[in-house]
Amino acid sequence: MFNSSIEKVVLATPNRRRNLPSARSILISLCLLGALASITTWVATRTQVVDLGSDNQMNRSGVYSEWAKGAVIVLVRHAERCDRSRSPCLNDPAGITTAGSQAAKGVGDGLQTLGLGNARLLSSPEVRTRQTAHFMFGKAIATEDWVQQCDKNFNAAALAHKTPEQNLVLVTHSGCIDQLERQLNVPGGERSSAYASALFVSVGANGKPRILGQMNAPEWQKLLASTRN
Repeated sequence: MFNSSIEKVVLATPNRRRNLPSARSILISLCLLGALASITTWVATRTQVVDLGSDNQMNRSGVYSEWAKGAVIVLVRHAERCDRSRSPCLNDPAGITTAGSQAAKGVGDGLQTLGLGNARLLSSPEVRTRQTAHFMFGKAIATEDWVQQCDKNFNAAALAHKTPEQNLVLVTHSGCIDQLERQLNVPGGERSSAYASALFVSVGANGKPRILGQMNAPEWQKLLASTRN
């Protein structure tokens, strides 16, 4: 009778040891929490490149206001190059196509609406960038070697050539644009620049750059049309 009572008490008492999590389960939980924290941090720090193909988006992104302050760097990739296209070449095989020259003019028309009176214009010395710049602005512009040096130092060089309260327009290469986007935490799958596309970057009073967005060449005409209406 006494033994039977003890057995009932033992059976009724929960096995606390069994309810305690094992070291293995604790380790798995900590690993999962660490992975979640890493993903959250990555998402929070990655930079998305906004499509600026509308007047509303230009306003919302701050392009108009930052441009008015002279706080913007614009990186324009050269237009379609002859040696990688079947389209008719403009003249020099190292330059751009006739279609590329028309796209470059459209980009220039778009930038003109922003106002170039307070902008410094620079081009890479390559034939394709010089031709692109000529059709953008209707004239030859100054060239500097660093605008074609698409390495890890490009970002610092661009910031060093940015004068306070003056916008800077660079006619450059996809590799240079990629370097800047890379250093500003744009994910690899989202780093791209079509021919004659323009990447807008704002430089704050503290000297730190921030990507405002990107405009592809065909979108300038749509933007110009919408602002006329």
